[in-house]
Amino acid sequence: MDRLIGIETEYGIVVDGLSAADWVNESMAVVRGYSGSAVQGWNYRGEDARRDMRGFTVKSLNTNPDDAVFDTASRHPMSHEEERSDRILANGARFYNDHGHPEYATPECRGLFDLVAHDRAGERIVLDSALRRAASTSRGVTIYKNNTDFHGSSYGTHEGYLMRRSVETSTLISTLLPFFASRCVYAGAGKAGVENASGTDADRYQLSQRADFVAVEASVDTLHNRPLVNTRDEPHATPSKYRRLHVICGDANMSEVATALKVGSTALVLQLLEDGWTSPVKLRDPVRTARNISRDLSFKLAYEQDGGTSIRAIDMQRAYLTAAEQRFAGCDDETDWVLQEWRTVLDVLETDFTKLADRLDWVAKYLLLDEFRQEEGLPWNDAHIQSLDLAYHNIDRNEGLYYGLEEAGAMRRLVTDSRVDAAVSCPPSDTRAYLRGLIIKRFGSAVKRTGWNGILFHHNGEDLLFDMNPLVEANVRVLNEEFATAQTLDEVVNIIRRNGQSN
Repeated sequence: MDRLIGIETEYGIVVDGLSAADWVNESMAVVRGYSGSAVQGWNYRGEDARRDMRGFTVKSLNTNPDDAVFDTASRHPMSHEEERSDRILANGARFYNDHGHPEYATPECRGLFDLVAHDRAGERIVLDSALRRAASTSRGVTIYKNNTDFHGSSYGTHEGYLMRRSVETSTLISTLLPFFASRCVYAGAGKAGVENASGTDADRYQLSQRADFVAVEASVDTLHNRPLVNTRDEPHATPSKYRRLHVICGDANMSEVATALKVGSTALVLQLLEDGWTSPVKLRDPVRTARNISRDLSFKLAYEQDGGTSIRAIDMQRAYLTAAEQRFAGCDDETDWVLQEWRTVLDVLETDFTKLADRLDWVAKYLLLDEFRQEEGLPWNDAHIQSLDLAYHNIDRNEGLYYGLEEAGAMRRLVTDSRVDAAVSCPPSDTRAYLRGLIIKRFGSAVKRTGWNGILFHHNGEDLLFDMNPLVEANVRVLNEEFATAQTLDEVVNIIRRNGQSN
């Protein structure tokens, strides 16, 4: 589990009396309504969404024609910087507008449960900003932590994992395809109906919201022709040593257990890859398999592999779990938690998935929606059922169905409310996010640009770049402790120069 990890969530937004043509402006207003300590100005140094880890750069990215409204709907021409409305927060996170969605990117975390706390803190930050916007306009603003509007559009929840560049790209892709195709059996958020289908084909409950929108095995694209394995090469660290695996095929989880299991299992699979392990599972058609797995609640269907054999989704996951257990059992408490939870969930799915309603989103939502559906005699793709589906993801604690379950004690928690409260304003203490947050909180007026891998600030008549590219290992904690004693910007600059981090 010893790697930098993070989650970026694009939230759905609905404003009373307004249409999709207004979402860019409303999303910008929500972001700008953030009231905590923050600075503006994002540094895009080292970022290029067109650069592919397979060794080339594409000329342009695919754009979904249905999403074009979000690129042109703002009422007045504006710069890219104005439209993004970036806020970099004192807890090390980034909050901005992305194609008409308020997006919250957690700070880099090293601990799995730290990440859960910061992901939940994002819900509170986005909701608080939305309520401020609602109060200023007298229009209700509803925020959803999900991945579809049920009208053909999907917005992402992306995971980021720092990993060694020494893993061959072809091996990385081939090993991750079966894992990501089947991970939704525990990581899916659940979905009423099937996108772009009709009749009985649309009348289904699915494990995953993103499965309908996966189109290819691997590519750099994120907005159209979305892949199972995203090959964008933006390491946000020393490029010769590291890559950042950018995962876009996952769902937005409300459940803390589902979030932790999704990220924890993936981190262990990456550790297997770094140790030289490759998956024995080779699917003939990973994209079609991912969609079919999402639509099979029996878990009995088997999917064709290269060579003619077939394998069930649960057995795909067991192949990765068994390898992780053999190598990593006993390494640390969080690893053991992931291994135990992973094993338990797969075993229970084979017998009675309803027993997992206290930890998996897709199960909890299924039981809520199916009871109402059967009482009313409605198909899964009925508008009333899909409205309840959305309500599960409403992040207003007084309105959201998930929060109702949590308040009733029906959902397992991994972090306390006080830990989430702390994450709203405090960065993790053991990653470079601590340094970013400290400088923003204490010396924000001097900051000109901020990025994941560096801070540009002005001091004594000159611009200084604090290069954070190398600060990705566990020993950054020592530097964090030194920075914590700095009371002036002069002291900060001296520490940076003493450690050779300035340009």
